[in-house]
Amino acid sequence: MNTIHNKYIGTKQKALAINLDPEIYGSFAEIGAGQDVAANFFKAGASSGTIAKTMSAYDMTFSDAIYGVQPGRRYVSEHRLISMLDHEYGLLIERLAEQRGNTTTFFAFSGTFSALNYHKTNEGHGWMGVRFQLEPNGVLHDVVIHVKLLDNDNNLQQQAVGILGVNLIYACFYYHANPPVFLISLMDNLSKDRIQIDMIRFEGPDFSKVDNRLMSLHLVKYGFSDAALFSPNGKNLQPSEVLYKKHIVVIRGRFRPIINVHLDMLNTGVKQFMQEPDVDKTNVMVVTELTLQSLKERNADKTAEIDEKDFLDRVDILCSLGQTVLISNFHEYYKLIAYLSKITKLKMGVVLGYPNLEYIFSEEHYKDLPGGILESFATLFSRKVKLFIYPTLRDGVIWNCLRFHPPAHLIDLYRYLIANNKIEDIRHYNENNLNVQTDKVLHLIKQGVTGWEEYVPSEVATMIKDRRLFGYSSEINPAKEGIHITGDDTDTVVDAS
Repeated sequence: MNTIHNKYIGTKQKALAINLDPEIYGSFAEIGAGQDVAANFFKAGASSGTIAKTMSAYDMTFSDAIYGVQPGRRYVSEHRLISMLDHEYGLLIERLAEQRGNTTTFFAFSGTFSALNYHKTNEGHGWMGVRFQLEPNGVLHDVVIHVKLLDNDNNLQQQAVGILGVNLIYACFYYHANPPVFLISLMDNLSKDRIQIDMIRFEGPDFSKVDNRLMSLHLVKYGFSDAALFSPNGKNLQPSEVLYKKHIVVIRGRFRPIINVHLDMLNTGVKQFMQEPDVDKTNVMVVTELTLQSLKERNADKTAEIDEKDFLDRVDILCSLGQTVLISNFHEYYKLIAYLSKITKLKMGVVLGYPNLEYIFSEEHYKDLPGGILESFATLFSRKVKLFIYPTLRDGVIWNCLRFHPPAHLIDLYRYLIANNKIEDIRHYNENNLNVQTDKVLHLIKQGVTGWEEYVPSEVATMIKDRRLFGYSSEINPAKEGIHITGDDTDTVVDAS
């Protein structure tokens, strides 16, 4: 099979290529957004060589009878998609394996969507996936994606689903050996203003070397989505399903590596957030965020590139501490809040260092907005959001909200936010942390200087040593033993990224 990606292959060409492949044979089950995926194969010609069955159980009673009753009766969910794949693929194997299993690579395509309704009061989205063999009588593989439909017309959304479904099936059979090409090909004959793909998962023996967390990074890197989320066990998650109707607390940083000050910020910030009277303590989701910019390192030619191994190293450490990790393309905080506010209407908390408070009040960052800083603040603070500020140390002085002095023309705005409980100092912090900088810790790790271990969580120090992360070498540099990283000449670093 050809593995070279040709972005000029049309949807009809892809469908026809599959129809003419004598090995590929399967079924289609589509709920919501019409049946445009199967329709593309019918229209391409020679579909009898590919399609064993198409169906669409739109009625909930029929759907429940076929695929089972869903938890919470959610029909557009990953759980429903997996039920569909289980059922349809199982039927193929049960009914056709004996007859043509020795010459056929079977597949089952399923999709469950909520397209734009008649009154246009909902946001179109859905799940689609393919369960397939790569050789006759072979083991099964799964590729599952979640899609946001952005067209402002139901028919256009159905058309986009049809094109994407063809791209997905084609990629499963022709690009499975090259996951980056696989991802890029999903947008063939589509544009980023029509769909967003914010979750993808590869499963199966031939994908054993595919790191789904890296695939999440690529989704954001390629601009297919503004954000991607995965759990402490490394499983890719769909943000809306995990964060829906949750109180969210987010802390942003480079975490290279995560040090004690990060954990103190997070723990004290979350503790104060839990004490808010309008917060349900049993319904809080804590998220650590890495932005694309924080992942980029400057090369000798001053270009910025993402070191994928370094990214995975940071993620491994965060996950080992039980953190849910968000990768985003939101450089400004107000963009992050705008994104999260579409998922939950409950109160949110943002934990950040004092230098980031200064960053937020710097008007130069909002030159591209017609309304300038007021437009950004309308987004950042109009929702149920509260900032929790971790202090910093400068020249022996602890700087916090009480010491912050914005430009004169913004003083009244700042006082308004303080008076209305939108910004608050973090209390009961560990003052010893104020002397420690992430960059200095990283420097000591790279230089083989003893004593850096006391500035990071013990499990993090163990991982860095065992896996030789961040340039660590087991060889100690005697000339540099006893060098300390304390000092109050610079800010505690938890960057704005």
